Amino acid sequence: MSATKLPRNTNQALGIGQYAIDFMQSGDPAAVVQSRTILFHTDSVLCGASALALGTNAPRLLREEALGYPRKKSGARVFGSAQTVAPEKAVVANCSAVREWDSNGTNFGYRPELNHTAGEFGHNDFYPVAIAAAQLAKEDGLMALRAMVCIDEIRGRLAEVFSLKTYKIDHVVHGAIASAAVYGAILGATADEIEGAIGMFVAHAIPWRAIRAGKQLSDSKGASAAISTEFAVLCMQRSMRGFMGPRDIFRNPENMFRQFVNTAGDSPFDLHLSMSGDDFAVMGMHFKLGLYEH
Repeated sequence: MSATKLPRNTNQALGIGQYAIDFMQSGDPAAVVQSRTILFHTDSVLCGASALALGTNAPRLLREEALGYPRKKSGARVFGSAQTVAPEKAVVANCSAVREWDSNGTNFGYRPELNHTAGEFGHNDFYPVAIAAAQLAKEDGLMALRAMVCIDEIRGRLAEVFSLKTYKIDHVVHGAIASAAVYGAILGATADEIEGAIGMFVAHAIPWRAIRAGKQLSDSKGASAAISTEFAVLCMQRSMRGFMGPRDIFRNPENMFRQFVNTAGDSPFDLHLSMSGDDFAVMGMHFKLGLYEH
């Protein structure tokens, strides 16, 4: 087993970008990791298909919105359609669909052997990013599967070292960061470009848990991952076109992470990301047993 270590006194946004590139080129997750990811992806697709079949509001609306942005070249697909659309629109529609029932995989941010026990939770709502990027790059299912492992690894390890919910920030931040990195890596972005996209997202689009307050379920709650990831993909696209986002965002003294955790200049956490073997974040994910919020 091997891992990439990103200490708190380094440029971790750049490090995540390089890790994503390296993993997509030479990452070697064990067969059990790949099988587990296939299982969670299958579950998420069935959740999404069910939500659309039963006409749930946000998935239906966002799918219709996506179909209003046709893209003959450089497009991706929404569930149940051969038409290609703007990739960020395919992402927002498909992420919303797989998340709607709140029934798919959950991780709990707990890795005691490294004392990484922040305990943030998260979900595998972000696989549509891997599918959209693979469609754009004309890659096969094996590349898409590797991308799913990578997304889960980045967001899962961030969940182990920084608890967003403690500060009333929505947990989808970790997944959006991972999505930007892996989307860029598949499409040939440089580590600098991925760093810029992560910086843009963290600086411009941190979602508060206001969408989850009270007893009423809103479309915003179910589509939180989708909306954040739509913007993360747009950030990556802009960065690849030359837009320069904030650099070294995790050590930026004005960034969200350091506003809640005071440091002398470092990031608030170290980060360990697996490259090979069977010690991947997806191995600690669990299925929910029912639609407990419906």
